[in-house]
Amino acid sequence: MSNIDDAITSTAFVIFGITGDLAKRKLIPALYELIISGQLISPLFIIGFARRDWSDDTLRDLIKNSITEFSPNLPLESQELNRLLEKARYVRSTFDDLTGYQKLGACLQDLGVQNLLFYLATPPENYLEVIRNIGTSGLNQGCGGWTRIVVEKPYGRDLESANELEKEIHQVFTEKQVYRIDHYLGKETVQNILVFRFANGIFEPLWNHKYVDHVQITVSETQGIGTRAGYYESAGVIRDVFQNHLLQLLTLTAMESPVTFTADAVRDEKVKVLHALRPLTGAEAIANTYRAQYVSGMVDGKRVVGYKDEPGVRSDSITETYMAARVFVDNWRWAGVPFYVRSGKRLAARVTEIAIQFKQAPLSLFNRHDMAGDAPNILVLNIQPDEGITLTFGAKKPGFQNQVLPVMMKFNYAESFGSEPPEAYVRLLQDCLVGDATLFTRSDEVRAQWAFTDGILNAWKSQNLRNLPVYEAGTWGPPGADEFIGRDGHCWRNPTDEITPQ
Repeated sequence: MSNIDDAITSTAFVIFGITGDLAKRKLIPALYELIISGQLISPLFIIGFARRDWSDDTLRDLIKNSITEFSPNLPLESQELNRLLEKARYVRSTFDDLTGYQKLGACLQDLGVQNLLFYLATPPENYLEVIRNIGTSGLNQGCGGWTRIVVEKPYGRDLESANELEKEIHQVFTEKQVYRIDHYLGKETVQNILVFRFANGIFEPLWNHKYVDHVQITVSETQGIGTRAGYYESAGVIRDVFQNHLLQLLTLTAMESPVTFTADAVRDEKVKVLHALRPLTGAEAIANTYRAQYVSGMVDGKRVVGYKDEPGVRSDSITETYMAARVFVDNWRWAGVPFYVRSGKRLAARVTEIAIQFKQAPLSLFNRHDMAGDAPNILVLNIQPDEGITLTFGAKKPGFQNQVLPVMMKFNYAESFGSEPPEAYVRLLQDCLVGDATLFTRSDEVRAQWAFTDGILNAWKSQNLRNLPVYEAGTWGPPGADEFIGRDGHCWRNPTDEITPQ
């Protein structure tokens, strides 16, 4: 048995699928940042589990290269890195080979670790076999300390498969051991939604149907599908973003104040919002959603191919790369307030934001043209790429006329606090290691999200469409999406638009 740091409780961070992109780009850099910042005091072993013919030294090279490429601002020569490399181990096995899990158990015993964190960085189709083999091999019984498992999205592809995954995982782990990760919830601005709402008396009284006209939530990407055609063809935007990211942002925006800021209290309120969503099924789902697919266009000055010309995509595909939906939260606070949510690939900018548009005051009393009426009071929570908060309101233009123009107040994390907020995985991995599940999705949340999403999926299937509306890559989406929101007298707030008084 190893005598490395025996006097201190140690933790094994076991990454199934260590050779994949997620581990290289996100997990290893996040762990190293936690170690460098002093957030992790107890010794940490990184144990990789994958089928490639690697060795411990190969894994150590991956760790060094990952930190060099994706954490260039962190020290590359340090005692912390040397200790991390010393504690790196690799177990070669396929995910369905039980002997591989037995080798993993022997490795854990030899290292003398007490705490176990299993991380499923595998393709989703491998989740069930990994979970079952962890249970069959007895690894879920732990090593004397705590044992937890982190599951990446997508958590199922519909309600039925999510229920199957839930059944299997609860045969091996208790609910308190399961951490369903959604990296959007690790972003500083997302966490700040609750602080902003419930710690500021000037905004909380306005956060309801009496003062809010509507809410827009946008998750836009400039990238296409890259090498993920196999996954994306069966997922589309609705499974990739709507069912998880968008609905999570909606619940945080609409939820009531929790009794305490604890994991179950916060998630209780989020689940209440999901249960209050007006169901979208049948004709209602068709009327309140809009989907489309990108064709060739200009992105960052370069011509990109359309979705159907991407490698691995069927020529007759009707997989949506853009989706907009009109959602209502049927409770006392939000009665009658529409939540417009949208997401798409190959749009004009990479932006995630929540925009609260307040009802307009009767400014016609100034008897002049009201420019602020074209850009009314909007509170925007900027989640990425520039995390911060902006507020647009009307002010009098200097001069003899009573002309009201829109002006902006802006808060930016980097400018206000002198540094960029930590990457989302840094916060989330720290919470996994200390046992704080507040920013992770609970079992009943997953079921409620899929129950709502299934209604839309079933309605879409009944349409039997042969083609979808299209939009040019590099734009803000199809014209039909503007008509979709325009039926209510609204228009999309494109995040890159500047306020230009006339």
